[in-house]
Amino acid sequence: MTLPEQSLARRIVEFCRFCRQAGLSAGIKEGVDALSAARAVGVGDRQILKSALRAVLCSSKDEWDQFDELFAAFWSSAPPGLRTSARPPKKTPPDRALPQGAITTLMGRAQSGRARAEEEGKTVLGATGQERLRRTDFSEASLNDLPELERIANRLFDQMSLRLSRRRKSMMRPEQVDWRRTIRRNVSRGDLIDLRFRARKIQQDRLVVLVDVSGSMNPYSLFFLCFAYALQRHFKRMNTFLFSTQLTEITAWLRGPKLARVFESLAQQASGWSGGTKIGESFKELLLKHDRRVLSRHTLLVVLSDGWDTGPPEALAKQLDAIRRRVRAVIWLNPLLGMPEYRPVTQGMSAALPYIDVFAPAHNLDSLLEFEKRLARN
Repeated sequence: MTLPEQSLARRIVEFCRFCRQAGLSAGIKEGVDALSAARAVGVGDRQILKSALRAVLCSSKDEWDQFDELFAAFWSSAPPGLRTSARPPKKTPPDRALPQGAITTLMGRAQSGRARAEEEGKTVLGATGQERLRRTDFSEASLNDLPELERIANRLFDQMSLRLSRRRKSMMRPEQVDWRRTIRRNVSRGDLIDLRFRARKIQQDRLVVLVDVSGSMNPYSLFFLCFAYALQRHFKRMNTFLFSTQLTEITAWLRGPKLARVFESLAQQASGWSGGTKIGESFKELLLKHDRRVLSRHTLLVVLSDGWDTGPPEALAKQLDAIRRRVRAVIWLNPLLGMPEYRPVTQGMSAALPYIDVFAPAHNLDSLLEFEKRLARN
């Protein structure tokens, strides 16, 4: 049976998510490999498909043994690609099942990592260890590394945000002597002792940040939220939104003094997250509800997403084209772009590319910190 490219990609992504919920450690990279494997062998022969997917999704004997049951549970009731929903098998270990909601999932991972670190004794990383974590793909970070990675991320993001804020404030300082006003001011005194300056009239840019919190983004969303939180601490003209199947503004929440409390508040609003992605619909909602308030020629729109979209690609292209006409620039940071083998060939990402000014990776700390240079250039 031959499936359309978009349908095949959607079914494989759903199956990979299903496997992660059942306890497999497969991350984003394995998901990309699984899609490549499915394209290579096709879905006509179920046994060949199962062997190909097991080879890229399983990394231990336990996962290998569990895979038969997972594959049967997901694919058994319909031919490959036609199944619309699936539930994890009843034998899923309760301590490995992921909770519902993107933020809840992320908090659960972080708390599990902290608990394990406390049990095994705190690990103090030297410069070499910190450099390693800065280059580690977020999707491949272990539970032991997660607390330290989160701490380093918060510190570095905050330093980056503060530098950007100071740079913008310095641009507002007067730079040239206004000789006409100076002479008029001092004409009765005879000496030019009271200098008057001509200040540069600069309209401060507004940052509008859209963070994808769909299921495929679970390994990255925690750090993207830390990133947005740090930026918003130092930028008054900034609005932050979460999206998956709907758009939710979280600007007010990110103004909170404690990041942990911010996450707790967001977790209570996590209904409907960690599911599919309707990027075009979310962009449409941004235009309909927030256009005049946040979009202008002084706006830099920053999208943090892998570009997986379950909606029609032409709808995404139409909405992003309309947004691009209103803003100064569109910056799209994609975590998959950090993988050497990745190509933006999915219909959603391909549809978006013509309207993107900066397309860059966002898979680890170093790649996110590059945002400082990109923002300075734009």
